[in-house]
Amino acid sequence: MKIFKSALTGIAFLALAALVAFFTLMPVLLEQQANKIAGDAGSAPDAASLALHDTLVIADLHADTTLWSRSLLGHADRGHVDIPRMLEGNVALQMFTTVTKSPKGQNYDTNSAESPDVISLLALAQRWPVETRDSLTARALHQASRLEEAAQSSESFVLVTSKGELASLLAERARGTQIVGGLLGTEGSHALDGKLANIDTLYEAGFRMMSLQHFFDNKLGGSLHGLSNAGLTVFGEQAVDKMVAKGIMIDVSHSSEQVVLDVLARTTVPLIVSHTGLKGHCDSKRNISDETMHLVAERGGIIGIGFWDAAVCEESIYAIVDALRYGIDTFGLEHIALGSDWDGAVTAPIDVANLARLTHGLVQAGFSEREIRAVMGENIVAFFKEHLPD
Repeated sequence: MKIFKSALTGIAFLALAALVAFFTLMPVLLEQQANKIAGDAGSAPDAASLALHDTLVIADLHADTTLWSRSLLGHADRGHVDIPRMLEGNVALQMFTTVTKSPKGQNYDTNSAESPDVISLLALAQRWPVETRDSLTARALHQASRLEEAAQSSESFVLVTSKGELASLLAERARGTQIVGGLLGTEGSHALDGKLANIDTLYEAGFRMMSLQHFFDNKLGGSLHGLSNAGLTVFGEQAVDKMVAKGIMIDVSHSSEQVVLDVLARTTVPLIVSHTGLKGHCDSKRNISDETMHLVAERGGIIGIGFWDAAVCEESIYAIVDALRYGIDTFGLEHIALGSDWDGAVTAPIDVANLARLTHGLVQAGFSEREIRAVMGENIVAFFKEHLPD
């Protein structure tokens, strides 16, 4: 009997150790594997490039940082974005997007909505609130609360939800204040849990951009990586109408080409493609056709160039530079911006602290100062000044 009790004690101890490891080590290991810094980071910036970089207003359209358990307040030893590194990189604005469901493998060719959801396991390992187990809206709200907590805990970070708040942030930075701003967006509108009323719920929580799809078809319509290649559904049309009425900016970065065309036909508002490559530069399944992208640009939309290989075909600063050059020459300077997809389970050649290497790459490639200022952030700021709510 004594041996039996000792065995049970040993089993219980091992089970407890396994649980502790799952909740403490698993989130760290998962992110270390998902969000790497690798590839050709380009050459170190010279004094002239650094001087120019320090005068830029820098903005990026897409980072999934709120998905991960680490604090935004400290300089992390993993991932791509946190507030100290944003300050180090001279970033003014970052759009943070909330990932609420993603299929195992994240196949760029085809995914079923019924594929195992990897976010459920990540949420469990990171001990998200119990309501996030069954509600994608709750997952989006939980990630939004992390950004709000960061804003309440740091004098160096503000959540931007209106034109007035954007103007205040830019004025503070112009005075030399070390401060950065964040905005909230969704990574796919399955985050609505199929309810139009949740557009209001997310808007009240600070969301100002909503993407329509992610890696799979959803109730709103087809994904670029789904099974149907379908356009907007009736529910999708209703959701788009309500987003436009609320003044929510619409992101079509993972939408099927037919969804993009349907949104363009249904609305008059400019669209965002928050993180993408350009088909004519990188013939990847991740990138929609130049013909459709021309329509987005002609409507006054803005296109965020991604930093990972499936978007620009290489893990390299020079591939990002080439994509930006192609975008300017093909679609017009005012439509091209940064859309890194940092912390989005991608490998990037730099993190946010090292953006001066990108500025240096643009200088080396012969970009004019006007072009550099525009693509590094002024185009995004101009877009937000026009399309954020009053």
